Amino acid sequence: MWWFSKGKGQRKEIWDEEIRWPIGDIEAAHRIRDICRSAADSAEKVGRPADRPDNKTNKDDAERYERAAKTAMKIAIKVSDDLLRDSAVRQIVNLCLTANDLRTARILFRAIQAVSVREDVLNEYPILRE
Repeated sequence: MWWFSKGKGQRKEIWDEEIRWPIGDIEAAHRIRDICRSAADSAEKVGRPADRPDNKTNKDDAERYERAAKTAMKIAIKVSDDLLRDSAVRQIVNLCLTANDLRTARILFRAIQAVSVREDVLNEYPILRE
C-alpha cells in the first residue's frame, strides 16, 4: 500500500522549517526547546550502546540528532538576551549528553555565562567538571 511507504525526505521536521528572521529572543528560545524535545528520542537511541553499529535506523537517528543540534545551535547564536541564550544552550547540552556526545556538550557548556545556569548543569551532569 503506497500510503505506508516512507520515502526519504518525506518526513518534515521542526528544524527543517524555514525561519523568517528576525524572530524575537523568546520565540527563538521556544523554537530551540521544541527542537530539543523533538530530537530527544533520536538522541536517546544514538546514546545507547548499539547492538549493530551499522544499523540503518541508528544512522538515521544519528543524522536526525545532528541536524537538530546544529539547527538549535545556529538559532542560539542569534539570541541577544544572555540569560535566554544560556537557558537555550543548556537545553542543547542536555540533548548532546542524551546522545552521549560529550565533546559537543563540553564545548557548549563553556559558552554558558550565567553562574546559576552553569551550576545547575554541573549538578545535573557532574561529568562536565572534568
